[in-house]
Amino acid sequence: MKILVTGGAGFIGSAVVRRAVADGLSVVNLDALTYAASLENVAGVADSPLYSFEHADIRDRAALDRIFATHAPDAVMHLAAESHVDRSIDGPGDFIETNITGTYNLLEAARAYWQKAGKPEGFRFHHISTDEVYGSLPADPSVMFTEETGYDPRSPYSASKASSDHLVRAWGETYGLPVVLTNCSNNYGPYHFPEKLIPVTILNALAGKPLPIYGDGSNIRDWLYVEDHADALLLVLQKGALGRSYNIGGENERTNLELVRTICGILDELRPGPAPYADLITFVTDRPGHDARYAIDATRIREELGWRPSVTVEEGLRRTVQWYLDNESWWRPLQERSGVGQRLGVAL
Repeated sequence: MKILVTGGAGFIGSAVVRRAVADGLSVVNLDALTYAASLENVAGVADSPLYSFEHADIRDRAALDRIFATHAPDAVMHLAAESHVDRSIDGPGDFIETNITGTYNLLEAARAYWQKAGKPEGFRFHHISTDEVYGSLPADPSVMFTEETGYDPRSPYSASKASSDHLVRAWGETYGLPVVLTNCSNNYGPYHFPEKLIPVTILNALAGKPLPIYGDGSNIRDWLYVEDHADALLLVLQKGALGRSYNIGGENERTNLELVRTICGILDELRPGPAPYADLITFVTDRPGHDARYAIDATRIREELGWRPSVTVEEGLRRTVQWYLDNESWWRPLQERSGVGQRLGVAL
């Protein structure tokens, strides 16, 4: 199988690329190499005969047509997206153009290629999305997102991803394009770009800087180790039912404050400082429209495909902290990129 992976130099996309090549699958990595991407993320597979790279933007339809014609993929895994909520508050235009218009262009290029090839039965278009399209949940642990939960996005980012989900379903229904969709909870792990909560916490702590927590830190997220997610995505691509969506969760709900304190405890053990790292925790003004809780009910993928996460949040955080301690040469240059280390998403 040859897979066209969009956004394969990003955080989740690169995990998919690395796993797919390790599994013996051919991969074409299509990435525009915007600020959050790095080819260092896939350096370990770059010399494999199973891997090839295309520097292109999903907003460029002509480039997409050329790539489909050149590589003739058996499947598409669409991960390319603008994904940082805070940046979407400050600059929603990029999110509309990439997540909506880019997805439209990719769907049309895939449809044209699929039709010209005679609509091969095995072709798949796998759209990877987020649980943030569902909105916010109450604190009640019995209430979770299922695949039937209505969409209620609250930020420009989640609204743009909800729009892309609707486009993919429409292309499946209207044109018969063989699609599958997944919606995941918060990912973390190696190669996580240093503007998200977990890498910010690790790197600020190492630098002795404040550890910013929005509001009172009570917002709850379900944390999914990125390599578990990559396994689930490849399973859905190959075994998921056409037209079906699958929620992928980590079964690891934590408040933001609990998460940061756990990271501080791990750092106290692995890289002791002059004082406990938790002393650096600082509460800052909350983000506009900050959803209170996300939680995934992953019953469908567990019962239909036999998948469930293999890594607890404590184990995954320990692996992640150790990875950042061991890979300063990766994260140090990324801290110089635009917006990294600045408070974003406060515009009203």
